[in-house]
Amino acid sequence: MNADQVLRDQLLYLLRGGGAHMSLSDAIAGFPAEHINTRPPGVPYSFWHLLEHIRIAQWDILDFIRNPDYVYLAWPADYWPAPDAEAAWSDWEQTIAAIASDNSELQEIVLNPNTDLYSDLPHASGYTILREILLVCDHNAYHIGEFGILRQTLGLWPDQEG
Repeated sequence: MNADQVLRDQLLYLLRGGGAHMSLSDAIAGFPAEHINTRPPGVPYSFWHLLEHIRIAQWDILDFIRNPDYVYLAWPADYWPAPDAEAAWSDWEQTIAAIASDNSELQEIVLNPNTDLYSDLPHASGYTILREILLVCDHNAYHIGEFGILRQTLGLWPDQEG
C-alpha cells in the first residue's frame, strides 16, 4: 500500500470517529428526548445547540472545499443556532442526518483517488483539502467529546442514574 492510500485510510478512520475519539453515534445513543434542549449548568447552549454547531461548522468546511465562490460565515453568530432556539425531536433527527450526510460527502472526497489532498485549493491559497479534513476531524472530536462529558455530568447515559 502506498503512502497516499495509508493517509486516506487514516483520514477516513478519523472522519468516522475512530481511534481515541468517540463517534457521534456513540455520543447520542439512547439520548433522552426530553433533554435535547437542556442547558447544562454554566453552559450557554443546549445539547441540540452543540450538535447544530457541529453540523454548521462541518457543512461550512465542506462548502469551503467545494465552492470557488465560498462566502465566509460570521464568527460566532453564523456557527451557532440562535441562543433562544429550541428544537423538536424532528429537528434533532434532521441535525444528526445532516451531520452524517455531510460527513459522508467528506469521506467521498477522501476516497476519490483523483482528489489532490496536498495542493492549495484553487480559490484559497494556503488551504489544502488535507488541512480541511483534519480540521473537521479535530473540531468534531472536540465537540463530540464535549457532548459526552456534558451528558455524563447530568447523568444522561443509559447506565447512569440522572
